[in-house]
Amino acid sequence: MAAPRSLDDFPIPANLRESAVLVPVFRDDAGELQVVMVRRADFGVHGGQLAFPGGKPEPADADLQATALREAQEEVSLAPANVDILALLPTVVVPSGFRITPFLGRIRRPDVWQWQAAEIDEVLEIPLRHLADAANHTEETWQLAGWPDARRVPFYRVGNNYPLWGASYRILQPLVPRLLAGEWGV
Repeated sequence: MAAPRSLDDFPIPANLRESAVLVPVFRDDAGELQVVMVRRADFGVHGGQLAFPGGKPEPADADLQATALREAQEEVSLAPANVDILALLPTVVVPSGFRITPFLGRIRRPDVWQWQAAEIDEVLEIPLRHLADAANHTEETWQLAGWPDARRVPFYRVGNNYPLWGASYRILQPLVPRLLAGEWGV
């Protein structure tokens, strides 16, 4: 039996749709660097998955950065005035037909997170040291609905044993060591 293929083997549609996400980071009261993610509501193609606040552009958005900031405000009530954009990160293309443009942003964390319950089940603050710990990074073979065959999937285990995988993983995996090394002065 052949070894399972990787997620990189999925075909990418020719006509990609644009989307943008905010990768919010902050230091907590103890000085630990945290990244903020949401757990999507349990419906739709990405139901239950961990993701960054974000989505598709709307006509009123000046650019993809405006899209990321608008979506963060809509999804988790994070006002654009409380976000300092630090970097435009490399785009990620996904088999569902999206080109995701991520923006790294240092945030002023609200006292209490509020989120759009129709789309979001939970807001997670994840210590970057947790992601950097090899014990929380693994790879398994998965066969998900809609996949033609089983695939090897690298992911982090976070929160209540949630897998952080896919596009969010691809955005974070190269970013974690850079942030922990002090790049961008976060």
